[in-house]
Amino acid sequence: MIPIGDRLSTRTIPYVNIGIIVVNFLVFFYELTLNTQAPLRGLSELDRWFQDWGAVPACISDSLGLKPNVDPRALTVYCEGNHTLLTVFASVFMHAGWLHILGNMLFLWVFGDNVEDALGHVRYLVFYLIVGLVATAGQVALNMNDLVPGVGASGAIAGVMGAYLVMYPQARIAVFIPLFFFLGATYVPAIALIGIWFLMQVFSGVASIGYATGGSGGVAWWAHVGGFLAGLLLVNLFRVGRPPRRRYYWRGRSWGK
Repeated sequence: MIPIGDRLSTRTIPYVNIGIIVVNFLVFFYELTLNTQAPLRGLSELDRWFQDWGAVPACISDSLGLKPNVDPRALTVYCEGNHTLLTVFASVFMHAGWLHILGNMLFLWVFGDNVEDALGHVRYLVFYLIVGLVATAGQVALNMNDLVPGVGASGAIAGVMGAYLVMYPQARIAVFIPLFFFLGATYVPAIALIGIWFLMQVFSGVASIGYATGGSGGVAWWAHVGGFLAGLLLVNLFRVGRPPRRRYYWRGRSWGK
């Protein structure tokens, strides 16, 4: 099931959410300009970009004095030029391909505007960065010997989804369901859609334990889990002092409360 919208309106324009999406696309368009052809015994421009600015668990672990179980020569090669602690934020705005960024930005578009509406613009930006940081920390903690750079906004977006679930569990989410040659769309409760999504991340994360890349196909499952749990736990803290938002739902041709 692919979420494509919801029945919640917003009282404000989600400037920050739109800005985050724009920044992600600008970074991705820059990546498209980088050379993908690797020189002899070297890395291509794109690979070096990911290696320098992606969140490499072993490099981060080493910079924190955690002594990853990695050959020191490999650390020198892979971590040389890596901006280490800055990468926990930079990597959240990087993506590895069109499907990666389009999928992430679709989820952020569907769920982010209502979370920003409830938290306020500045608080939403801080919240987004913090849950993204926690997501990266979760992936590093469980894969501290990994030399593969982690990139993508999915951990931070998982935190946004956790916040959405806390505030709007009964919201109706429009989902796109491709079934063989039939394409259909329907509405499902947020608690069902997001709950199923979270369970899939947990099961996939458990199944990925022991893989060198921390997940099947290189997917950072534990970043999703960590970001989601951070969103669940932190959203009410960020709502302190904020006036309650009235919830409006679209019912046919009119708005209802």
